[in-house]
Amino acid sequence: MNSYLVFILGAVAGGTAVWFFVHKKQPQHTNKLENVGMLEKSPGLVEIQAKEKEENKKRILGVLETQSPLTNNHIEQLLGISDATATRYLDELEKEGHIRQVGKTGRHVYYEKI
Repeated sequence: MNSYLVFILGAVAGGTAVWFFVHKKQPQHTNKLENVGMLEKSPGLVEIQAKEKEENKKRILGVLETQSPLTNNHIEQLLGISDATATRYLDELEKEGHIRQVGKTGRHVYYEKI
């Protein structure tokens, strides 16, 4: 009998919790254009990431001034970024004409400033 009571109380409490989360009131926005304006005032995630990316690319160029050649692994360790991100930064710097890649593939590839 005691276990039935615990089961029933648990079911009621669970049902109440589910109802509360499903029917939780979310703020209603009256003017979508006003909300867009609010988003434009503060820098968003995309802008912050773009700024960080440009700063990282400048750091790579700065390091290449004093230490050359650099490998993808050097960039990963220097900036604390992933292999893919380091490759992307180096590819962009190469396309912009700031650096050049020496070697085609593998561990013998390195980069030097033009």
